[in-house]
Amino acid sequence: MSAWSEPGSRAGEAEPAAAVRVRDLRVELGGSSILAGVDLTVAVGEWVTVIGPNGAGKSTLLRAVGGLLTGAGEVALFGTPIRALRRRDRARVVATVAQSPVVPAGMSVFDYVLLGRTPYIPPLGRESAADLAAVHDVLDGLDLGGFGRRELATLSGGERQRVFLARALAQGATLLLLDEPTSALDIGHQQEVLELVDQLRREHDLTVLATMHDLSIAGEYADRLVLLADGRVAAAGPPEEVLTEHLLGLHYRAHVRVIPGPHGPHVVPLRRR
Repeated sequence: MSAWSEPGSRAGEAEPAAAVRVRDLRVELGGSSILAGVDLTVAVGEWVTVIGPNGAGKSTLLRAVGGLLTGAGEVALFGTPIRALRRRDRARVVATVAQSPVVPAGMSVFDYVLLGRTPYIPPLGRESAADLAAVHDVLDGLDLGGFGRRELATLSGGERQRVFLARALAQGATLLLLDEPTSALDIGHQQEVLELVDQLRREHDLTVLATMHDLSIAGEYADRLVLLADGRVAAAGPPEEVLTEHLLGLHYRAHVRVIPGPHGPHVVPLRRR
């Protein structure tokens, strides 16, 4: 079996369609091993969320998949090795929403979302009517049509997250990488943003690879979870197979109770005394 074959596949058989395929990914930063042989597959249209304790390598994995850092091993997007994709072509395939995106001071919502059209604007060229129309369409689709002239810094946390998603959608990418998309939001805005991501995924045939700290929310929305620990995949599968008291106690050193829910397990921390 080749390094790119799926477990259980036979020689000569076509592999399942994959938006992301990672094999034996190893990343060192500052002389320290962050990822130590990670394998990961995300099917087209799937939502996979990476969980794990602090320092497990979750954000590093997303950055490597997005082509923002390099390591040893293989990363392929929609069947093409990421090393073979030019930066402009890669930006048409994958869009990343970072934990804390850098926003130039005084930038308006419209101009920020317009940055998503950069891969389509020729060097030294200007945005076209089609680029402007794409931004208007995205803003209207996310109920942000009245926010175009507002400075991004004046918006609430939930509104800013919608704008960050709008820029990603304006890129026309079919793979969304979301690094802790709800980390600074209250529970109401967390739900609002994740419901929006799920809606967009279904309406636009998007694939989502995310990282999250909140385990209950991760299990509520993702099709599959991948548990990273010490730079390796410790478990992967449906939420009910990964969010177990045994695995969370072992890798998070947490005392919890896992309660089945209608859409996924709920993780409840318990006092030790």
